[in-house]
Parts: sequence; structure tokens; C-alpha cells
Amino acid sequence: MALAAGTPAPDFKLQVTPDQAVSLADFRGKPLILAFYPADWSPVCGDQMALYNEVLPEFRKFGAEILGISVDGVWCHLAFAKDRKLHFPLLADFEPKGGVAQKFGAYDNANGICERALFVLDGDGVIRWSYVSPIAINPGADGILEALEGLAGKGAH
Repeated sequence: MALAAGTPAPDFKLQVTPDQAVSLADFRGKPLILAFYPADWSPVCGDQMALYNEVLPEFRKFGAEILGISVDGVWCHLAFAKDRKLHFPLLADFEPKGGVAQKFGAYDNANGICERALFVLDGDGVIRWSYVSPIAINPGADGILEALEGLAGKGAH
């Protein structure tokens, strides 16, 4: 079960490049979207991440950042991001495999991959919206945008 709204997000630190890591704390003070996904090169994941790349200006209107997270390694992420011209970080939940996804209740133990799960966090790192999509379905961006609008309406920082 994915962590529900109102739950403080578990802290994490993951590699974004071979020599650079980011942590949840790096994004305090602004809304953050976490997009867990199964695999870089799968067709649905590619479409989903490309959509978020297109919608990035809308996310940023709310002051929000987005992080893609899967169990793929940093080199795979770098090749995928370059190929798809992505302008947001992809984090490697690689070792221990799926460790962060497990903390968020977004890990598929049977298949050893992240679920297709979305989380919108407020500036204090509290989950305000979460959604797990069937693995074969691109969840789109509407739910994320609605959650960000809800945060903005509540005067969230």
C-alpha cells in the first residue's frame, strides 16, 4: 500500500549521477512530485516521463520540482534522460534495490521493480496526494496538477 496523504515522506538520498546524490531535504520549502516508475526503456514509462517533461512548465508555475525514481542504475538513467531530452532528475533506487520505493509502499516485490506510483509532497515534506496506477497505464499529469492546485489554494509553501 502506497503511503497516504497526511503521512510525512520518508527521508532518502539517491544518486542522480555517479558522483552526485540528492536527498528529500534538498527540496524542503517547495512542493515536490515523486514519480516512481518500473523501467527507463519500457514504452509506457518513456511516454509517462516524456509527458512530465512537456508539463514541467506547469509544475514549475506552482514552484514544484519533479523527480523520477526507478531501480535502474545511474548510467541507464543518464542514457534514457539524454535520449528523451528530459529536464528533470532521474534517481537510481538501485542499491539496496528498491529501498526507497519500499519505504513509500511503491515497490513490486514479485517483479523487483517500482510500482507506477505518484506522490505530491508539500514544502514540509508531507505527502498531500498519492496514486498508484496499473503498471501498463500512464497515469498522466491531471492528478498531479490538481494536487498542486490544492496546495496553492491552501497557501502551501
